[in-house]
Amino acid sequence: MKFERYAIAPQIKTNLEKMGLKRPTDIQFKAIPHILKGEDLLAIAQTGTGKTAAFAIPVINNLEARKIANRPDGIKCIVMVPTHELAIQISGVFEEVAKGTGIKTYCIHGGVDQDPQIKSLEKGFDILVATPGRMFDLVSQGHLRLNRIEILILDEADHMLDLGFINDIKQLVKKLPHKRQTLFFSATINETIKKLAYSLVRNAIRIQISPKNPVARNIDHFVTFIDMDDKRFFLERLINENPDKKILVFVRTKVRAERVCKAMERVNIASDTIHSDKDQNKRSAVMQSFRSGDNKVLIATDVSARGIDIPNVDYVVNYDLPEQTENYVHRVGRTGRGTQRGHAVSFCSEEEKPLLEEIEGFLGSPIEVFEVEKDDYKETLATSKESHADWKTLMRQAEEDGRKKRKKKK
Repeated sequence: MKFERYAIAPQIKTNLEKMGLKRPTDIQFKAIPHILKGEDLLAIAQTGTGKTAAFAIPVINNLEARKIANRPDGIKCIVMVPTHELAIQISGVFEEVAKGTGIKTYCIHGGVDQDPQIKSLEKGFDILVATPGRMFDLVSQGHLRLNRIEILILDEADHMLDLGFINDIKQLVKKLPHKRQTLFFSATINETIKKLAYSLVRNAIRIQISPKNPVARNIDHFVTFIDMDDKRFFLERLINENPDKKILVFVRTKVRAERVCKAMERVNIASDTIHSDKDQNKRSAVMQSFRSGDNKVLIATDVSARGIDIPNVDYVVNYDLPEQTENYVHRVGRTGRGTQRGHAVSFCSEEEKPLLEEIEGFLGSPIEVFEVEKDDYKETLATSKESHADWKTLMRQAEEDGRKKRKKKK
């Protein structure tokens, strides 16, 4: 079934055509008819399945119909998401789908000054995409009124709970009209999520998209065994052998991100980092540079793994294996988007092998191993522009790390 056969506004169909969306994905096919009817929904679907369009299309259609019927002004739909980047991305999708309809979308999140956001809210919007922290702040300060909300959407709900937003969500829901449509989207389901979901929805339709292999078929992913201290040499080699490719590198911590970036800098490889220590303006600039291809190597923590749609990522590198097993799927899902072919490689050290076992258990099958021959391994180390014997560089790095730790303690 094509989108042109759906009972949605002609302008939305035109917009979908321009976006290259002709046929619905599984989650869209199952969710859109129920949302159009105004039913509550509990949807479990992995990243990359088209969840955003699954709720954006019917919500915009329904709000436009109500607006034509001269319903009172005010924010009618709130979309709550866990991260700044995801809020910006989802807001962009709503704006594309809603072009020419008269439905206006606005995005608020933390990490930036709230005063411009407050002024913008006064102009009036139909849909608000927001992170829980900033939204709750503006509600508690009286700058954001929720008395006319007709639709509540929680996206990546499991990640919001991981980030500790559950109390914010519960407090916020108390301020919403009892009579509303609630759409609850999550990549995973457990007892905590189930309990929260059923406290928010009424007679909800439950949809679960669970492919046998949670990693998309068009992603080639494998693991290679590398000592922890040697990972930077293999990353250097991968980047140098693929100079025109866009490469997204995932590490475990903010400190690791900066350290790997400096290691690449020492061998004349340009890269950038994104993590929660950077303010929102810097994070947005870094992300835009990577999206456009001006910067081809981005080193990230898991703040960028969930739900972010970055076009044309050729390689994902798990420099560190994720400690949360499901994040493996979210990370590698940043490549191979849509119909494109993607590649993902995980560097696994001896101490990370228990994490690898947990990931393979979550996937339900072993990850293909790429064996590095001893001679090839030695050659990778020997040909690096940064030698193991460069003890002066390592000492300077250790001294700099020590200064940073002492400064934080002060």
